[in-house]
Amino acid sequence: MLIDSHCHLDFPDFAEERDEIVARAKRAGVGRMVTISTRISRFDQIREIAEAYEEVYCTVGVHPHQAAEEQSVTSVGKLVELSTHPKVVGIGETGLDYFYDNSPRDIQEAGFRIHAQACRETDLPIIVHTRDADSDTARILKEEGAGQGLRGVLHCFSSGRELAEQALEFGFYISLSGIVTFRKSEELRDIVRSVPLDRILVETDAPFLAPMPKRGKRNEPAFVAHTAAVVAEVKGIPVEELAARTTENFFRLFNRMPAPTS
Repeated sequence: MLIDSHCHLDFPDFAEERDEIVARAKRAGVGRMVTISTRISRFDQIREIAEAYEEVYCTVGVHPHQAAEEQSVTSVGKLVELSTHPKVVGIGETGLDYFYDNSPRDIQEAGFRIHAQACRETDLPIIVHTRDADSDTARILKEEGAGQGLRGVLHCFSSGRELAEQALEFGFYISLSGIVTFRKSEELRDIVRSVPLDRILVETDAPFLAPMPKRGKRNEPAFVAHTAAVVAEVKGIPVEELAARTTENFFRLFNRMPAPTS
């Protein structure tokens, strides 16, 4: 079984065929999907999607792009309250995006710290988005208790080796998206070679970043199989082993989600 640890099934790209998207994922061997929150104000829709499908779980959180827009509704108390729903398995995505700077950096940081505190209070993992912000991401995670109670994952990893090594020191996981399959991603694949198998997850970040050979198309959870195949090749193991190890890793981190019994 494969798990798409990070997708966005609430996005309008999927509205007309969500049933078939989930069915295609199941046919591709994807047994679980986590639809990730980017806005607290949209959590009702995200929760409803998770409730509609046995295979789909969700998170609650605010993407750094929306940190300013959602500032008035982002609080530790609200995150903790919404996270009590049984389909919620993590908090985020949150973090820092200095590439687009869609929200002021101080507001991004404040939101990031609010999410970290909510994770400490709930013992749920934090889902971290970071782009062009490696040093600040590592600093904030350390200050907020990474490795000392705060646990989580760097999603859609495309940062440098230093942040990867720091994340591993914190006990965090590194999730790989379709980016690892791109022809120009040899530096990322070289980093992946040194990441222990027990710290790797796979994801789509659908509808974005479709892996080769689907690049240029709308991404969807079924395509995580293509990413897994490339990661297995990079690690020099059969894809079946990669699937088993990443699934084991997923349930270790997202331990609120019940593992399949068969």
